Amino acid sequence: MASGTLNKVMLIGHTGDDVKMHYFDDKNCLGRFPLATNEEYVNKSTNERVSNTEWHNIVVRNKAAEICEKYLHKGDMVYIEGRLKTRKWTDDRGNDRYSTEIHCTEFTFLSPKNKSENTSKMNQTASPKTPPQQVSEPDENKEDDLPF
Repeated sequence: MASGTLNKVMLIGHTGDDVKMHYFDDKNCLGRFPLATNEEYVNKSTNERVSNTEWHNIVVRNKAAEICEKYLHKGDMVYIEGRLKTRKWTDDRGNDRYSTEIHCTEFTFLSPKNKSENTSKMNQTASPKTPPQQVSEPDENKEDDLPF
């Protein structure tokens, strides 16, 4: 990591399409899919519920891409961790175009395996997993240095 910088993205959302794969000559591959995240709030002046959807372009590489292609489908919920990367290209008219993507480094599937099962069974047996977190045991001898 470069000194003093961090490029990290964590998202939980629903896939907007199946994973589209691109294969290269050297046996490497790339998977791409859109991910939707939603924000809901109540407008205080109108008391109206407002919902905003943000779309993210997700890029997964090699073995991770093959796993996503096999198990992720349109509408599935997934936790994505990665970094932002902006690509630049020139379109047919000679204009510079830009696309910001999330290059995925970690993911966790959050949708149940068998969505076709009845809802009550699904709610009992397939509750969503929490995103992976680094957990360490508390050191009871260490003083708490929180400012509050």
